[in-house]
Amino acid sequence: MSIALRTDGLVKQFGGLRAVNSVSLSLPQGQRHAVIGPNGAGKTSLINLLTGVLRPSAGEVYLGEERVTRLSVHQRVKRGLTRTYQINNLFPELTVLQSVLLAVCEQHGVATQLWRPLAACAAEIAAAREILRTLNLHHIEGEAVKELAYGQQRLVEIALALACKPRILLLDEPAAGVPKGESAALFAAIARLPGEVTVLLIEHDMDIVFRFAERITVLVAGAILTEGTPQEIARDAQVKQVYLGNAA
Repeated sequence: MSIALRTDGLVKQFGGLRAVNSVSLSLPQGQRHAVIGPNGAGKTSLINLLTGVLRPSAGEVYLGEERVTRLSVHQRVKRGLTRTYQINNLFPELTVLQSVLLAVCEQHGVATQLWRPLAACAAEIAAAREILRTLNLHHIEGEAVKELAYGQQRLVEIALALACKPRILLLDEPAAGVPKGESAALFAAIARLPGEVTVLLIEHDMDIVFRFAERITVLVAGAILTEGTPQEIARDAQVKQVYLGNAA
């Protein structure tokens, strides 16, 4: 199985603080992989290193066989690495379809040609609607984003990420702020993502992590404590001691 995303000895130093400490990960194509750990473990710093928001102090990042350590955020997106954020970044006045259509037009290189007749945008509209169907948002395509429940807004953000045609999708706490009653629908939609898309998830809700992930990496103080299947992580005495507690 081909490797979609790999890091080799990744380090991020902030003065005297080593936020990410020699992290080496390897994600096969299509894998659903979660990174968990206590607050301050370095999870978001790791995501920022993977996406190019931060430059590493040492180590390398690879997409497939290509080293992308020094590439910009935009260059990594063009190569198929996209992310969502803990707080959504949406245009509240736009409809769901308009929001995704803008992202599709950007991907197709026609974002500056939105003055075109509607008939000329047929391919982009069809692509946007296909993404909405994947996430079960097609029935609310005409609603303004600001009118949606928060869980649905998070799905719109994921739809925007999918419009970039990612090979690797990084989800940074997608359930953050989402009421319990909406999180099940959120992750049911995420579970329907195309199988060839590799998903790396950061999430504090252990029920979600254990249902969704095929493999889990546990970070503590910036370093990998252990990695394994959900069953192995749930049984690991060290993980129970430093993080899971009763959640196990």
